[in-house]
Amino acid sequence: MEVVETRLEPGTPAQVRQIIAELRRLYPDARCSLNYSNPLELLVATQLSAQCTDERVNKVTATLFQKYRTVEDYATASQEELEQDIRPTGFYRNKAKNIRAACQRIITEFGGEVPQTMSGLLSLAGVARKTANVVLGNAFGIVEGFVVDTHVGRISRRLGWTTNTDPIKVERELMQIIPQQDWLDLSHLLIFHGRAICEARKPHCEQCTLAPLCPSSPYHQGT
Repeated sequence: MEVVETRLEPGTPAQVRQIIAELRRLYPDARCSLNYSNPLELLVATQLSAQCTDERVNKVTATLFQKYRTVEDYATASQEELEQDIRPTGFYRNKAKNIRAACQRIITEFGGEVPQTMSGLLSLAGVARKTANVVLGNAFGIVEGFVVDTHVGRISRRLGWTTNTDPIKVERELMQIIPQQDWLDLSHLLIFHGRAICEARKPHCEQCTLAPLCPSSPYHQGT
């Protein structure tokens, strides 16, 4: 196994830099895994991704985005019809309710355009900071925070960057130790690494080139 040779304390600038550099080497094509062609599609896809894999969401949105093309399409759809259209993503009743309400608010409060501010996005039904950060960063190129999903939270704890489980607290800590220009990129990299190597039930530490930098790994080269 080829590994990174170093001994660095978790959360220090040097450790963070080396981890980011190695993740970029491992996943040069890391990006948002949800398929979308405009901000509205990304907003809907991200809402659907709660408690659901991006792969399944992409299968659903392949037909969904052909049927619903505007905020008006979602806002005027019946609850029952939208529920059936998104049913495979799980929690479809609540998701349909939130998507309809969000699109209705976009029409009445934002002139039919997905808002490009954190406060505006957070005012929409079903939108918390994770969704808002995904939409702002990927659809508009505005990076105000750090996307914290289950992969990001889990790996951040394993790397010693946080001990928190609350996504808001994790985000706050990551924003303190990660340079802002790396926030969006690193969230994608961590998600890719979580899917490929650092799995929830059994991380593949023996295959992980970050192992020497990771205090949770049996291969960690501690100080």
